Amino acid sequence: MFESHKRPLLPRRHYFRRLARHFLITLGLLLGSLLIGMAGYAYYENLPWRSAFLNSAMLLGGMGPVDAPQTGAGKLFAGIYALYAGLIFLIAAAIMLAPALHRMLHRFHLGQRQ
Repeated sequence: MFESHKRPLLPRRHYFRRLARHFLITLGLLLGSLLIGMAGYAYYENLPWRSAFLNSAMLLGGMGPVDAPQTGAGKLFAGIYALYAGLIFLIAAAIMLAPALHRMLHRFHLGQRQ
């Protein structure tokens, strides 16, 4: 996906295009995860869509749910979704930081060869 250490540094225009592509991938991942959480909270806890959105967004942002689950199935869903949201938070951060970290290490490596 990224250029190897033997190739020159990617031009800025291509680098910004890569950043935009990673941003869109992250946005799609977060929106899909948000929809999964909203559907789960609406189905298992009978929350209105706005409350389901709030709970899902808070979990994806690392803050925690607003409304405590009341049903057994809702508690199970909330626990699984909380674990999922924690992983998605880390994965989204990694996807967003990957191009910048790669460019920084590539630039460092090119400086070592000269």
